[in-house]
Amino acid sequence: MRATGTINVFGIDPQGNVAGITTTSGLAYKIPGRVGDSPIIGAGLYVDNDVGAAGATGRGEEVIRTCGSFFVVTAMAQGMAPGQACLEACKRIVDLNKRRGVPIDFNDKFIAVNKKGEVGCAAIKGSKQKPPMVAFTNASGFTAMAGEYLIEEKA
Repeated sequence: MRATGTINVFGIDPQGNVAGITTTSGLAYKIPGRVGDSPIIGAGLYVDNDVGAAGATGRGEEVIRTCGSFFVVTAMAQGMAPGQACLEACKRIVDLNKRRGVPIDFNDKFIAVNKKGEVGCAAIKGSKQKPPMVAFTNASGFTAMAGEYLIEEKA
């Protein structure tokens, strides 16, 4: 188990304002001078107060190339539920790489919340034993919810 990793946190205040923050894992042995997706607006994090917020973890280069979090929020603005919007972002990354003949030897995950407080997540890879997860608290209490994935990993 990794002791470090990227964390995305979102909130909606009583007036309906949406906020988001993301950390970066500070991946060891990275290329000197590399800038990951976390500090790039629209890649590792995107918040639109009229729509919601999305964040990403995984291979940042893929998230940067696809403006992943912006893509998720845009999909929600067009009416998609958060989980479905996250899954579409994963499909976009996979399709782009497959067209270029690049093997999918990495995993990216997106989480999102819309203005109504609906939450979702999806990852490129997962399994029935270890699906992508998102945890949240709302008026009903704490919930850990499993998301969808595109590629079944061997358990």
